[in-house]
Amino acid sequence: MARPVKRSYKSDSRDAGANRTRAKVLEAGKYLFSRKGIDATTIAQIAERAGVSEPTVYATVKSKSGLLHALMHDAIFGPRFQAAQQRLVGVTDPVERIALTAHVARAIYEGESAALSLLMKASAFSPELRKQQNAFEALRRDMQRGRIDALFAAGRARPGLDKETAIGVMWTLTSRDVYHKLVHESGWSPDKFQDWLERTLLESLTDSA
Repeated sequence: MARPVKRSYKSDSRDAGANRTRAKVLEAGKYLFSRKGIDATTIAQIAERAGVSEPTVYATVKSKSGLLHALMHDAIFGPRFQAAQQRLVGVTDPVERIALTAHVARAIYEGESAALSLLMKASAFSPELRKQQNAFEALRRDMQRGRIDALFAAGRARPGLDKETAIGVMWTLTSRDVYHKLVHESGWSPDKFQDWLERTLLESLTDSA
């Protein structure tokens, strides 16, 4: 008779402790980045704010760059993004997947705005923030490429449109700058932005217009 497998309570406790430490370090970093700016904040200040040692900060996030990356990743790919991505699961129609891209874009920027708006204002000219944003932009383009590939493979792309142009159009229309200008500067609601973006993506990229 097989012996029951004992749960590793010590391992669970260590994981829970590591998660609490990570949360404290990230919250301290977000607080300081949002008030002092990324470039003016030091690891020592983050450690003091989090109530941990400097080596613990380095062990948790490696560097200020690693901390900023973690903050951006958690904000961008958080619950809103996960819910939007879930809507894509099981959808095989490439045109419908293009339409749902508007929902994904809204989720990304709503999550980012809710979590990091003060940080981005305080660090608007930070080279480190720009570096992280550029890395995200490259990732976003790669993530969208599969939807464009599927659209062309199904023969549903707008006539006369080539694939690389289509990728560039989708990437540009779903950019942070477009969302910011329409929602934050022009006063559009997120619903209005999503509706506009869905229509514009379908008209610009597909044969369904």
